[in-house]
Amino acid sequence: MKTGLKTTLLILLCSTLSAAAAVGLYDHFSTNRFGHSPDDGDSGSGAIFKQANLRPVAFSSAHAPQDFADVAERSLNGVVNIRCEVTIPGRQQQFVDPFELLFGPGFGGRSQRPREMPKQMSIGSGVIISTDGYILTNNHVIENATKITVNTNDNREYIAKVIGTDPTTDVALLKVEAKDLQPIPFGDSEALRVGEWVLAIGNPFNLSSTVTAGIVSAKGRSTMGEGSLRVASFIQTDAAVNPGNSGGALVNTRGELIGINTMIFSQTGNYAGYSFAIPVSIARKVVADLKKYGAVQRAVLGVSGGNIVSELTEKYNLKVTEGAVVGGFSDLSPAKSAGVKEGDVITHVNNTYVRNMAELQEQISKYAPGDKVSLGINRQGKEEKIDVVLKNMQGTTDVVTGLTPSSIGAAFKPLSTKMRNALGIDYGVEVVGVDAGKFRDAGITKGFIILSINNVKVSTSEQVEAVIHEVMANSPDKVLFIKGAYPNGRVKYLAVDLN
Repeated sequence: MKTGLKTTLLILLCSTLSAAAAVGLYDHFSTNRFGHSPDDGDSGSGAIFKQANLRPVAFSSAHAPQDFADVAERSLNGVVNIRCEVTIPGRQQQFVDPFELLFGPGFGGRSQRPREMPKQMSIGSGVIISTDGYILTNNHVIENATKITVNTNDNREYIAKVIGTDPTTDVALLKVEAKDLQPIPFGDSEALRVGEWVLAIGNPFNLSSTVTAGIVSAKGRSTMGEGSLRVASFIQTDAAVNPGNSGGALVNTRGELIGINTMIFSQTGNYAGYSFAIPVSIARKVVADLKKYGAVQRAVLGVSGGNIVSELTEKYNLKVTEGAVVGGFSDLSPAKSAGVKEGDVITHVNNTYVRNMAELQEQISKYAPGDKVSLGINRQGKEEKIDVVLKNMQGTTDVVTGLTPSSIGAAFKPLSTKMRNALGIDYGVEVVGVDAGKFRDAGITKGFIILSINNVKVSTSEQVEAVIHEVMANSPDKVLFIKGAYPNGRVKYLAVDLN
């Protein structure tokens, strides 16, 4: 009995000593010559580059379902195929009867007659946003269209009416006479996280009801060929998007609309790994305004500037690395009136952090003239808050309805006494701002002086607006014939087509 107990104790003692020896040997051989183990956060490259000890992130996530079948099934019926009959811009061609060349005009009752302008078909996509037929798409999808045909995923076909367009954000609102449609609910694009899964749904190359998947690659993109867009803060994804996807839906894994697929970055014209979508935070505000007022109630801060770069950091002695740098102000700037100064860095809008100018644009685009916002300002390291009442391009908080100087992309102010004396006139308005729209398309630039429109002398923006309303209401051709001058006195005549 005692012998057996001694034997058992001896075995346990040997086992303990063996285990201790094994641990000691492992620790000895696994420690590098600098005295750090491979798992030490200060080992190897960690001895040179200070890194925290972090556990790997689990692959599984609440944002990544097993597959996207349910989301795709819920969303497909909310995306439509748009086909547009587009008139190709150009001169109207004249048909000449060959008999008239030989026998003179009017021979045999024949006469010159204009040929129809050449037409072509374009394709795109749209997103149903209401059960009674409102459809959100890109402005460039339906631009210059004389006929718009909409096909739903269940093969119903409708002729669409344009409710309103906004070239500034490349957004358009259509309406079809239909009931019981299946809209995609609006989501929250600001809650998107980089790396989150998204689906792009549309009609690339006229292949209807196509679904592709990707992740959010970046937010607040503004430098990828936005052209004339004034408000450009895109969601970048790697979901495959091609010609025909424009105007289609970008949805999250809950089946909510978080963006409108708008453009790709490519040297070939086809998908090359980068696609961009308008955030729904911008698009939903634009279409709500178009439906309610017929024009976007666009608020402006009245600041110009850019992102933080080394030159601006040195010029203004900046103390932060993210935000929107104020480099100047527009006329009648509400931000300047409120106390914002050149060199300030705007870092917050109503407690929402902004990292660059594109994100500042996105935040301001959610508000209307007359809204008050609280700006977080960093002024050479000192944090301040400044309340600003936003205005429209006219410098007022009035509601813009229909086609007005503001909605056609221009702002005016009465001509100064100095300029009147220099030109020898007692009337005229100066163009103080030109946005994407009819006036810029006609060649009108900032600083141009408008003397008369359709032979009516103008001295205030209200008189300009009155002439535009008169033309829109009563003129069959809807054209503004403008007589104007440059500050050097050179006179110029321009035509603005309001169709």
